[in-house]
Amino acid sequence: MDELGIIVVGASGRMGRMLVKTIADAAGCRLTGATERQGSPFLGRDAGELAGVGTQGVRIVDDLAQCPPADVIIDFTAPQATLAHAEHAASRGMAMVIGTTGFDANQLTRLREILLPVPTVMAANYSVGVNLMLELVRRASSILGNDYDAEIFEAHHRHKVDAPSGTALAIGRALAEGRGVALDDVAVFAREGITGERKTGSIGFSVVRGGNIIGEHKAMFIAEEERLEINHVAADRGVFAKGAVRAATWLRGRRPGWYSMRDVLGLSEV
Repeated sequence: MDELGIIVVGASGRMGRMLVKTIADAAGCRLTGATERQGSPFLGRDAGELAGVGTQGVRIVDDLAQCPPADVIIDFTAPQATLAHAEHAASRGMAMVIGTTGFDANQLTRLREILLPVPTVMAANYSVGVNLMLELVRRASSILGNDYDAEIFEAHHRHKVDAPSGTALAIGRALAEGRGVALDDVAVFAREGITGERKTGSIGFSVVRGGNIIGEHKAMFIAEEERLEINHVAADRGVFAKGAVRAATWLRGRRPGWYSMRDVLGLSEV
């Protein structure tokens, strides 16, 4: 079987470099293109050299149209940029793996419309451990119900621009799904001043931003007599890149559709 050709957009960023490194180490995969925003000081650099894995023969450019054909585009950039990249992917029949977070409802609807012709995996977090955590949270929530107060905590590095994190929101949706409710109807994203007593069934969020924290997430189920915590700590950003490349490989030969890491890991069948 031919190697899977992958384009990485945002190739000079922390996640982009890790993706380039992971692709270089992955059997059956090949980096075929790498892009950055216009005006980036890294334009023209070899993506492999920048990622510390040696020359890959792929120069960073500022336009996807300058990249040779590929099987998959991996995108961990920003909502508006991802929408533009999706247009390119759909017009050329390339699959997409999307790790971008921070979409509003209209952007997400538009993204799904654009990518109807191609297979797409989108996830708030590509860590295998986090996706197992979502399943555990969903199950625990369905069993414990509103007898246990639910809180979600997350912490990330000081450069992260959206809050709560996409992963924290995914945990909230899994928790709400377990209770048979919509997260938007029960989420509490801020508390200040005289807030009154906690409303039964609400799901609270708390956020930390600081230093170089890669990612920490915790779901807490709190009753009078006990507290259950489901916790995940990412020790290396490489865990996200490995999951994204795994998703890209899984997409080979898939029919057009909207997939998640539950599908990639076979959890949808459990």
